[in-house]
Amino acid sequence: MIGRDLLGIEDLGRDDLERILETARHMQEVGLRDVKRVPTLRGRTIINLFFESSTRTRTSFEIAGKRLSADVINFSAESSSLSKSESILDTARTLDAMAPDAVIVRHKVAGVPKRIADVLDAPVINAGDGAHEHPTQALLDLFTVLQEKGRIDGLTVTIVGDILHSRVARSNVYGFRKLGADVRVVGPPTLLPAGVEALGVKAYSSLREGIEGADVVMALRIQNERLEGAYVPSVREYSAAWGLDRAKLRFAKEDAIVMHPGPINRGVEISHDLADRRPSVILDQVRNGVAVRMAVLYLLTGRAQPAYGD
Repeated sequence: MIGRDLLGIEDLGRDDLERILETARHMQEVGLRDVKRVPTLRGRTIINLFFESSTRTRTSFEIAGKRLSADVINFSAESSSLSKSESILDTARTLDAMAPDAVIVRHKVAGVPKRIADVLDAPVINAGDGAHEHPTQALLDLFTVLQEKGRIDGLTVTIVGDILHSRVARSNVYGFRKLGADVRVVGPPTLLPAGVEALGVKAYSSLREGIEGADVVMALRIQNERLEGAYVPSVREYSAAWGLDRAKLRFAKEDAIVMHPGPINRGVEISHDLADRRPSVILDQVRNGVAVRMAVLYLLTGRAQPAYGD
């Protein structure tokens, strides 16, 4: 077991990560069946408590729960008592009183899932909080690389873009380093956190230097409000200096793969052609997200249930 809650990759050890990834490998088989469902979490109730927009994370958690035969409730903040000034913690306590077996929380403010976990009896899974962490995104990224490369230990992984504000970057740095990869971060100096090397990464402002010899190149979404102004002079300049295309990718290893957590700003972070064809594994990341989130739900809520295939 990996603990009561899953709030961040920073909290997990190498054994925890390997256990989740191995469980995800078993869960992946369910998605290949004609009937994509197993009774593992039958009778369990999972609540998606999302205070922030999401397509991939929310949908894959819903599919993951249903493939495990759990009842999945999607909470809508707009139509809840939050619109009547009820506090987030009171809303969480109200839902907890209905005895869910897991609550999945996404919020734009860092630390909210932890605050909710402190007052809930049910396990809490962080589905992204501010610029803090996005643990299940990092887990599906690790799983995708493991499938593509057969290992993570000894690989060179380069993360490109808005490192300063990215919860995805932070969780991936923790995860890849814990499993033995060499991690680099690349971006405009204004979007690289001060002292980022303290996380055990190498920082570059030159894309060519940062991706040279890399096994994995991951582009991050640049938020529109940062594309014009204090952080980046213009969209065109960002794309020219740090946007990925096939010409720039030639400095990475010949068999390097390209990743992106989505959603993509096409033609800015990554070219259309590179996003849609190998060596891009972006849609593989999306597919793997279901298996990884099935694994997390199983490990946190299925302790008294039969194993995945029973």
